[in-house]
Amino acid sequence: MERSPNPRADQPTALEDVRPWDLPAEDGTPLYIHVPFCEAKCPYCDFFSVAGDGQDVEGSLEGLLAELERRAPLRPRTIFVGGGTPSWLSIAQLTRLFDSLHELTGFRDFSSEVTVECNPESLDTEKALALVELGATRLSIGFQSLRPETLKLFGRVHGVEDCFTAYEAARGAGPAGVSVDMIFGAAGQTGVEWAQDLDKVLDLKPDHLSCYALTFEQGTQFTRWLEAGKLERMPEEEELELFRITRDRITKRGYEAYEVSNFCLSGQECHHNVNYWRNGPYVGVGPGAASHLAGLRFGNPRALEVWRRAATGGGDPTLWSERLDPGHRLGETWWLGLRLAEGLDPAAALDVAGMASADDPCLPTAERLSLEGLLDQSGGRWRLTRRGLELADAISVEFLAAGRG
Repeated sequence: MERSPNPRADQPTALEDVRPWDLPAEDGTPLYIHVPFCEAKCPYCDFFSVAGDGQDVEGSLEGLLAELERRAPLRPRTIFVGGGTPSWLSIAQLTRLFDSLHELTGFRDFSSEVTVECNPESLDTEKALALVELGATRLSIGFQSLRPETLKLFGRVHGVEDCFTAYEAARGAGPAGVSVDMIFGAAGQTGVEWAQDLDKVLDLKPDHLSCYALTFEQGTQFTRWLEAGKLERMPEEEELELFRITRDRITKRGYEAYEVSNFCLSGQECHHNVNYWRNGPYVGVGPGAASHLAGLRFGNPRALEVWRRAATGGGDPTLWSERLDPGHRLGETWWLGLRLAEGLDPAAALDVAGMASADDPCLPTAERLSLEGLLDQSGGRWRLTRRGLELADAISVEFLAAGRG
């Protein structure tokens, strides 16, 4: 359903006159929808999520719809429904969410990519078919591991065979893309085991594959176990070897390493996430979701009831906001852009940061890192070298510091 290009004409548009929640999003702005419910909370997960049983799921769905009605951009280029586990919702709940979203935005007629995150225990043939019918173009399935002992360590409630069953359900439903997520770096994992698991996933021929190193984020159960001596961290050199195995093995099977941890068959990049790495604007709705509009970053509380009361009560659920100064935005743009295989165009980075006519304070850092063999410049763009890829996190700190001066 097509709507007026200015459906919120009664709202102020001067940035100094509005709260973050009232900032108008241009037509086509990418949209993220956070569904916070899971079958169980994984101990390594830093995203806001809760076990769904016993929660007011219908009330939270009302909150999502209320926030979408207030804030969703028309004709979003891309939509990412993440969590949590969106596939945990019933087909009736998913139908209500997607049908309402279409009425508000017209996404089925305009969005080029609609990704829905799924877990193996909650994705069967019926639900996969329903998601595709509702407008999903990509189903992203969180395998995380193909080792029973690692799935148990990760707190996953599915088994190894459930991964393959869910994948077949997704592939059989016929979306434009099927993606698989994997995690490496659990203590005791060997390179041989990881290579074997990668081969099994690659034999499925997913359109997209994400392989992330296990991280210990503040506030997670994993970090508490680590600090209490109940869990060990994989030695850095062993983790680095798994990173090398990942890139070598996947690219040899014809996949493009288009980002540090993401791989795809030709043309199957996750364009929603590419917008993040280019430091572009986006709207996020749901508990814990963040938005980036007009140089302002702001987000909702990581508390279900607090967010739900504000969203359904017609209030403003925004908990925090920050306006980064241009230098900070520039350093962030360099850091994010260098993660992409396409690299970073310094002129485009200055434009994103609102510094188009200024000298780039990040260029001296780039030139120094180039002399150290960590960056390469060609075709007017800067890129991480193979060695630079292995030090991407440390390099990001350098550019954030350079931008801040």
